[in-house]
Amino acid sequence: MSKTPRFTLASIVLDSPDARELAQFYRRILGWTVGEDEPDWVRLIDPDGGPGLSFQIEHAHVRPTWPSHLSDQQMMLHLDIAVEDLDAAEDLVVEAGAVLAEYQPQDDVRVYLDPAGLPFCLFQRG
Repeated sequence: MSKTPRFTLASIVLDSPDARELAQFYRRILGWTVGEDEPDWVRLIDPDGGPGLSFQIEHAHVRPTWPSHLSDQQMMLHLDIAVEDLDAAEDLVVEAGAVLAEYQPQDDVRVYLDPAGLPFCLFQRG
């Protein structure tokens, strides 16, 4: 009988035409520190010990469409970020470079597009 190997999610990696720009955006809104900073790779460290958030250059990056359409580039994943105050969080993410998405599917969640056009959601824990 073989022993099942242990798996640990170490990081979530987002592709971008500019890894440093996208890392700077998320560093600013999350307040995390930079763990690695290479020309085509940046890793942010979660101070609570959770999986980090990494960014790598993808020269062929195509911005996804939100909401999705069959004929357009599909969103492959998105980040859900809990905040204490949606209005205050909106001010910060917009100032940092996010754009409020035109389509908002829920009243208690706000969808934004980061500088690479990747959707992410802010929600207030209830």
